[in-house]
Amino acid sequence: RNASDDARFKFFHRLPEDRYQAFVSVPITSKGKMVGVINVQHKRSKRYAEETLALLLTIANQVGGAIANARLYDDMRQKARRLEILSQVSETVASNRLIEDVLQLIVTMTAQLMNSKICSIMLVDQASGELRIAATQSLSDAYRRKPPLKVGQSMSGRAVQDQHPVYVADVKAEDGYFYRDLAKQEGLHSLLSIPMLMKENPIGVINVYTSSYHAFSDEEVTTLQAIANQSAVAIEHTRLMEKSFEMQEALEVRKLVERAKGFLMASRGLSEPEAFRLMQRQSMNLRKSMREIADAIILAEELQRATQ
Repeated sequence: RNASDDARFKFFHRLPEDRYQAFVSVPITSKGKMVGVINVQHKRSKRYAEETLALLLTIANQVGGAIANARLYDDMRQKARRLEILSQVSETVASNRLIEDVLQLIVTMTAQLMNSKICSIMLVDQASGELRIAATQSLSDAYRRKPPLKVGQSMSGRAVQDQHPVYVADVKAEDGYFYRDLAKQEGLHSLLSIPMLMKENPIGVINVYTSSYHAFSDEEVTTLQAIANQSAVAIEHTRLMEKSFEMQEALEVRKLVERAKGFLMASRGLSEPEAFRLMQRQSMNLRKSMREIADAIILAEELQRATQ
């Protein structure tokens, strides 16, 4: 009836026009949880009728149901979006694009999905043990030029070393984060780093930065983990393809060298070791590869035969 007489009431002198005596609050609930409140105020003292309170409760229940439906719709829309992005990532991984293009598409799609300020993929340089940025959708030169990290350093390095996701609520205030000045400059806040593993061996990390505080949900962590796994598959596939090409190239070179040795042995009366050493000396003296030397010998032999 008179709010100022109620011990539970606390008045805040903020707005001059926000002055009233009678006051009633009705909770808005959804699935048994408090999601809001409806406040009704009157400038004069007033006793609210039971019918009025019942009407307010009915309205509150309807509002609670509408909020629940809206949240359910938004949740379903987000899940559909995640599935769509994961499907696109899978298609990208299975494509014949260069690995640089694949990783660039992955960070771009992930940034859109996670609504992040920056998304990046860092790969482990096996020779130096450092993490280097391989792809990012960020246009910031300062971030792109960020120095490499040793595995175990900063948050990304810890994720790789521990082979476990690392979450930081505010990188600007995190002592273990190496680039706090850069984070302030770029407006970075929360960070989630997920290691990329292949056969239980860490090969890199995918990082997602937000521009404001964000507590990543379990579903978001799971989604980013799936993207990290797909990225690792793409990288491993590329490495296997490169290794296959190298082996094929080595086999072709070996066949050419064997053929060239045969020509030298036949035309000059050399033994196999002598023919091979001759080709090696020519390779070093002319600064040409063994394949180029073999090709030249074979071409010369074929030209000689053609003129005979």
